[in-house]
Amino acid sequence: MELVNSIASWVLKKRMHQIELFRKYPHEVQIEWFNKLINTAKNTEFGKKHHFKRIKSRQDFQKRVPISDYEALKPYIERVRQGEQNVIWPTEINWFAKSSGTTSDKSKFIPVSKESLEECHYKGGKDLLSIYFNTFPESKLFVGKGMVLGGSSEVNEYKKNSYYGDLSTIIIKNLPYWAEYVRTPSIDITLLPDWENKIEKMAQAGAQEDVTNISGVPSWNLALLQRILEITGKENMLEVWPNFEMYAHGGVSFTPYREKFKKLFPNEDVVYMETYNASEGFIGLQDQFSSEEGDLLLMLDYGIFYEFLPLSELGSDNPKAELLEDVELGQEYAIVMSTNAGLWRYMLGDTVRFTSLEPYRIKISGRTKYFINAFGEELMAENAEKGLQLACEKTGASIKEYTAGPYFNEGENGGGHEWIIEFENAPEDLEYFTEALDNSLKSLNSDYEAKRYKDMNMQMPKLTSVKNGTFYEWLKSKGKLGGQNKVPRLSNHRKLIEEIHELCLV
Repeated sequence: MELVNSIASWVLKKRMHQIELFRKYPHEVQIEWFNKLINTAKNTEFGKKHHFKRIKSRQDFQKRVPISDYEALKPYIERVRQGEQNVIWPTEINWFAKSSGTTSDKSKFIPVSKESLEECHYKGGKDLLSIYFNTFPESKLFVGKGMVLGGSSEVNEYKKNSYYGDLSTIIIKNLPYWAEYVRTPSIDITLLPDWENKIEKMAQAGAQEDVTNISGVPSWNLALLQRILEITGKENMLEVWPNFEMYAHGGVSFTPYREKFKKLFPNEDVVYMETYNASEGFIGLQDQFSSEEGDLLLMLDYGIFYEFLPLSELGSDNPKAELLEDVELGQEYAIVMSTNAGLWRYMLGDTVRFTSLEPYRIKISGRTKYFINAFGEELMAENAEKGLQLACEKTGASIKEYTAGPYFNEGENGGGHEWIIEFENAPEDLEYFTEALDNSLKSLNSDYEAKRYKDMNMQMPKLTSVKNGTFYEWLKSKGKLGGQNKVPRLSNHRKLIEEIHELCLV
């Protein structure tokens, strides 16, 4: 395995030259991909309808093609799922990534073309390793094995030669045969549809292997790792996997989980590497490791053309998105993407903030739909995560899961935020924790602070502590156990809040 590690390291480091090119020439790379996408899709039905042959510039494209969400593109996607081709993309599309759909019972089916699979998702995985080996040249990552905790969805046949499943499942199903030699467990365990059974079998298998790296959503990986410790009777995971080096995480903020993983892997040399990989495309990778909160390098040569919509434009009749060269530091933007799977000016739903323009680095700040703005407070997920972190530091508490939404006073004006929290270590005084959270949010968000002034517009937050396993049971009740399913952190309505309350009464 030492020879394999040396060869893999050499091959992966060669990709760094191309990464340096789009770091140095980001606008040229984006223009090149824009022209390639338009030219490739000009004879599709979508391309003919929007006159792609007449498009001479990115500004022409913005005038001819409206910004769309999933619902706007759904009629086209459904036709492709039924077996039609050359509708939104010229090459055959037979795979669809089923999204977790955490805000409603409906699922989205994102088209996955051969190009998006190879030039985007696989490329992102290889670049993760390229950046890692370039930063840590003495790595022995391939001396052991990698463990990927993917989604729980099985591959389902929708129509003949048309399949859907979790993105991670699609990726694993299409991996080259040699990938099985560097990962664990076997593919039949990895693709088990029953989540609880899969966790148990992965834990049993993982306890016997020399695992050097893992990847997946933090909350589900915690469940897996804790089960491995139960099986082995060890105190921490380094007693099970002494050669462990790196955890590639994504999907949710790592802030609430960082200290938990540090306890599981008590070695300062273990690397935590953030990724930004959505069903629609692989967007960003952490490329700096000097601090715990790494920003993400925007990956510009993955077959995606980017635009960025200022949040002030959300909801307007004719929203105006900005090109990459026009974005500003510190501004909140919704991502708009056109991809090599036929998503055209598709609003992803995530919001980001640029932290660097040379090269372009971003930080995920929230969701266009996951926020609370019931009273004009504009509380984003980033504020919530930081506010909870500060409250935990002040009270000695730690949090496993949480969600928040508005409450409204009956017969009166105003209301506030209701937080439902599943603590790992509960604070001694819940009222003091609530006060600490409220003060932290005031310090982080001026709109929240203004609305809380003398309780005139918003009242004190309400906080409910629920027993261990409550959010797990909620996910299970929704059929959403799995690696890419997660609890919505913030909602501008009370649906999830009420469902958790009802679950607690059972």
